[in-house]
Amino acid sequence: MPVTVFFAAGPANWEEYRDPLNTAFAEAGLDVAMSDRADNPLSVDYIVFAPGGIIEDFGPYVNCKAVLNLWAGVERLVTNPTLTQPLARMVDWGLTEGMVEYVVGHVLRHHLGMDAHIHGQDGVWRNSVLPPLARERPVAMLGLGELGQASARALTALNFPVMGWSRSPKTIDSIECHSEEAGLKHVLSRAEIAVLLLPLTDETRDLINAERLAMMPKGAVIINPGRGPLIDDNALLAALDAGQIGHATLDVFRTEPLPADHPFWAHPKVTVTPHIAADTRPSSSSQVIAENIRRGEADEPFLHLVDRSRGY
Repeated sequence: MPVTVFFAAGPANWEEYRDPLNTAFAEAGLDVAMSDRADNPLSVDYIVFAPGGIIEDFGPYVNCKAVLNLWAGVERLVTNPTLTQPLARMVDWGLTEGMVEYVVGHVLRHHLGMDAHIHGQDGVWRNSVLPPLARERPVAMLGLGELGQASARALTALNFPVMGWSRSPKTIDSIECHSEEAGLKHVLSRAEIAVLLLPLTDETRDLINAERLAMMPKGAVIINPGRGPLIDDNALLAALDAGQIGHATLDVFRTEPLPADHPFWAHPKVTVTPHIAADTRPSSSSQVIAENIRRGEADEPFLHLVDRSRGY
């Protein structure tokens, strides 16, 4: 009998993912019956899901072997008390490459001071200040998961001295790794550019607050393509107004889309990008979904399982 897959990620995603998923299932040698409806929850073997999808109660799907998330973030799922099935987050090469390109692009933009020339087309010859070499510009990578490690390695390849911080200790070649509160203070106190790629948990919410912003070198830059609530918005605005933080490039926010009257839009030291740093791409993510279903049917361990106790 075919494997039954319930695509519960919503109508818009269904139109975008139906064909790539069916192609990936065929390439993986899987016999799959997939639908965006589940008339009989007991028959469902796997659920493909995204936050905001069409179900909230996972209880009826008692025979479901795994819930496979299309997003990297799972903070809106791990707190659902009806979700008792194994939960896999999305880690795919397309999403990772997109994030690396965003992070490297904006780090280089701020490192080179490109904004002064892009926005300063006023006849003034601004050649009096040269940026340091990359090796002289310390960068902090807060978060050393798949995306953080990939971005850190790309920056290291450009000779940036990268310091990493994560909740749990890690050892990564060519990256100075830290953990715990003392490690965070050490990293922030040296970082002229800080990139936020942490998961959102109770421990990381408002991690970048007034106290920690004050630890950074005066004029430092914040780049946040991770999760909006990692930053205390009011504290960041105050630090920008005081000149403690030189610029903030933000891709994620507490409320999305970012309300038109939010102070970030009009602030001269803030760049708003509309949650575009790393989108899940149907072609590559469908291959990850297919591989996890293949693994489940072969009684092999699932990829990228979420640790409920840690929230990611």
